[in-house]
Amino acid sequence: MTPFVARLDCPGSTSEKAGTSAACEGCPNQSVCASGAPKAPDPAIEGIRLKMASVKHKILVLSGKGGVGKSTFSANLAHALASDGTKEVAVLDVDICGPSIPKIMGLEGEQVHQSGSGWSPVYVEDNLAVMSVGFLLGSPDDAVIWRGPKKNGMIKQFLRDVDWGELDYLIVDTPPGTSDEHLSVVQYLSGAGIDGAVIITTPQEVSLQDVRKEIRFCQKVKLPIIGVVENMSGFVCPKCKASFHTHTPWNTSQIFPPTTGGAQRMCEDLSLPLLGQVPLDPRIGRNCDQGKSFLNEVPESPASMTYRTIIQRYFPLVQ
Repeated sequence: MTPFVARLDCPGSTSEKAGTSAACEGCPNQSVCASGAPKAPDPAIEGIRLKMASVKHKILVLSGKGGVGKSTFSANLAHALASDGTKEVAVLDVDICGPSIPKIMGLEGEQVHQSGSGWSPVYVEDNLAVMSVGFLLGSPDDAVIWRGPKKNGMIKQFLRDVDWGELDYLIVDTPPGTSDEHLSVVQYLSGAGIDGAVIITTPQEVSLQDVRKEIRFCQKVKLPIIGVVENMSGFVCPKCKASFHTHTPWNTSQIFPPTTGGAQRMCEDLSLPLLGQVPLDPRIGRNCDQGKSFLNEVPESPASMTYRTIIQRYFPLVQ
């Protein structure tokens, strides 16, 4: 079968006009779309729905921009939720080509094992599990050079063939963009239900521009948006803790100035909740490199306090 090639004016393979609109003339997939074959639901969706029935809450962490701290937020959110020993938490890393969760969670070099009930995730703690393609690579330096269908198949396996057990929270860390991985996760979880997405950005317009596209993606696929988190929102020196509490502006530096108003202005314009603004702290990166929980290692940091405030705002939306 000829691969599906999306044109700017393509009505989409699931549209009622698929294969019959003027835009379809000359497309190599016209006859396939017109036959209705692509409109048939993927049979895996029902299997995933049954598998995910034991997962109470499913949260996606998204951003149209790379390097804004999606994986860092996913890891800190997981650690914060798992700090309640009564909760079972898992992180699914669907960044197939750039899996960083194993490193951030201190699990680099670990491997996935097969059991009678499927793949067993790797555990950080007794109540905190992780699954990532990084566990399937021979070396952390190995490149994953896959086209869309293979990436989609991998995500399907993660959702359907992993022995997740009874979970309170499944946090899905995604790559930047609005492409294969995002569409696959939303499609495969369509029958299981998704609580919503947390959108991550940084203050500068070059980031917000891509994040607006991600928000539009969520709206088009009817994915609820829990709220927006602005990372790298100013820099407070680790030695100037008192200034953070007294809000003395001369001890705060805007490394990435919000030239168009930052996430706050964007959220006001789009009527979205701003969950919080996390300041820069070099210890966040250091703890990620060391595979440690920043919230546990530096609980008094202004960034840690902001993370905890975000979690408190976030809880009522999913409980």
